[in-house]
Amino acid sequence: MNYGEIKLCDIANGEGVRVSLFVSGCTHHCKNCFNPQTWSFDYGEPFTKEVENKILKELEPSYIDGLSLLGGEPFEPSNQRALVPFLKRVRKQFPNKTIWCYSGYLFDKELLSDSRARCECTDEMLSMIDVLVDGEFVEALHDISLAFRGSSNQRIIDVKASLKENKIIPHKLMKRGV
Repeated sequence: MNYGEIKLCDIANGEGVRVSLFVSGCTHHCKNCFNPQTWSFDYGEPFTKEVENKILKELEPSYIDGLSLLGGEPFEPSNQRALVPFLKRVRKQFPNKTIWCYSGYLFDKELLSDSRARCECTDEMLSMIDVLVDGEFVEALHDISLAFRGSSNQRIIDVKASLKENKIIPHKLMKRGV
């Protein structure tokens, strides 16, 4: 897997102060995507153990609330296979920090059901994510007033509660209309 960027002290891609990893590779190709250079799986630099270690080091300060995964598309199967071992390391070292993930794939219709995104790693990856912002960016539904999402079709999902209840449980931000 390649990655395009790592943002330190990011406040735009999840609650609190976060470290954000932008993976490369996306087959959605949303019109007016904010990050089209990451569509190519070859864009950026290789995601190596050294890069993993750098991110883990950046997650150490107490003011860092967690990790956010963006792209590109974290749930492209080849990206899942690279991210799962890394997320295990994050969970082991920082069990109290949250992991947010942004995906164009729909949680219930594509990540939990047969689709081009679903692979042998999907359930394990979902089990390590706290919050999923799902759904492709839709330019006609773009709304700059929305927190942590680009278009009104996108949902902010409490993944742990949704998996436990076997239905979509909106994150508390969605419940407040944010």
